[in-house]
This record gives sequence, C-alpha cells and structure tokens, in this order.
Amino acid sequence: MPIITLLTDFGTADGYVGEVKGVLAKDAPQATLLDIAHDVPAHDVEAARLAVARYWRRFPEGTVHVVVVDPGVGTARRCLAVESDGRFLVGPDNGALSPALLFAGAQAVSLAIPPNASPTFHGRDVFAPAAARLVNGAALATLGEWHPDPVIRRTPEPVRRADGCVVGQVITVDRFGNAITNILSLRVGDVLLGARVLPLRRTYAEVAPGEPLAVVGSTGLIEIAVRDGSAAVLLGLARGAEIVFRGRA
Repeated sequence: MPIITLLTDFGTADGYVGEVKGVLAKDAPQATLLDIAHDVPAHDVEAARLAVARYWRRFPEGTVHVVVVDPGVGTARRCLAVESDGRFLVGPDNGALSPALLFAGAQAVSLAIPPNASPTFHGRDVFAPAAARLVNGAALATLGEWHPDPVIRRTPEPVRRADGCVVGQVITVDRFGNAITNILSLRVGDVLLGARVLPLRRTYAEVAPGEPLAVVGSTGLIEIAVRDGSAAVLLGLARGAEIVFRGRA
C-alpha cells in the first residue's frame, strides 16, 4: 500500500491538517497517511530540514513525503516536487527538502500554482494534489518544469583548532531539551562548555539524575543532555551556541 507522510508546523488545533488530509483522502484514497509531526516550531525551516534528514530514507521506496513549513507561502518562492533515492518529497523551495536534494541523482521540478490556489495555503491547494498524483503513479516530469537550482541548506561544518580540539555548534534542541551539535564522533573525549567539562558517555543513565553529560546520539552527532532534565534550561543552550570537543586517545 502506498504511503504519504506529513510534516508541518500547522499544529492540530485549527483544522489545517484535516484540510490537507481531506484532499489526500479524496485524490489518493488507496494511500496510507502517516503523521510525522505537526508541531515543528512555526516558520522554522531549519528544524524542518533536520527532521526530514532523520526520516525520509527510513520509509520504503515509492513513499511520498509532504513537508509544509513555509513562511514564504504565496510569494515568488517556488513549489517543488523531488525524486531522490526512489522516494518523493513535495514542499516549498526554501531548503526544507535539502537532505533529499543533496542525495546523488536527485531531481526536482517546479510545480505550477493552480489559478484557484489560496495564496496562504499551498499545503492544501498545491502540495497535497501533487503528492496524490505522485502516489497514484504520475512521473515526476509530468508535474512541472525541471528546476536545476533549488534552495539548499547545509549544516555548518565544525572547525578543528591547532590544539586538536573541534569547535562546533548546537544545530537544534529537541523536545527533551537535548542540544544536538554538528560534531560527529565515535571517539572518547570531553565536551567543553566554558569552564565546564562534560565527559562523553554512552548512555544518559551513566550520570546521576539532574547531572549534565555528553552522548553520541542516534544520528552519530554529539548531544549535550541532562539526565531526566533539559540541557537547554540548565545550561542555557540554544541553536548556534558554541561547543568544543576535546578528543582523548
């Protein structure tokens, strides 16, 4: 059975998600609709990009991912449909679809805006119909004109200092208050936060409740956490905060 997933910043209180699902249920009744999340922070394209990076290739080939975090809705920004590694993604051309666009062989088309589309609700009037066409078997090329230069957003690269330390930054904070960094590590070492030293642990349970620590998260990136608490609150960490990793032999 074909799958359509939904990631938005719509929330669930106002009926916007229901309108999108209504279009999909009517135009692609055979598809299974799966909610990834609807509580992406409002207008936060970067949070959407990082969420997409986690899940888009976890689904089987043929899956269509609808991503609607779109502060530029109704402007000259393009609407995209993307084919990448056997999956499809539909959403605004603002960088949210970057994880799939950066995959080798990805292709994108610019979707036409129907004359009756609301300039404030392309999720319902542009992206949902395009997703339905894809899941019904339409070829990507039939949905629009080829778009060779979509907007790409990339995670900042950490920098290695002369002393061997790696300087990175927090790229996002998850709902647990864990500060996820852009530092990839499979080694032992410490994270330096000013004068505070946080040894790199394997699990959250290796420190006492309420104590901060660093772990290698499920994406392979170093995370700053507080056992049974929030690193964002206890340590004042937010996106962009500098993190220094000091490896040990």
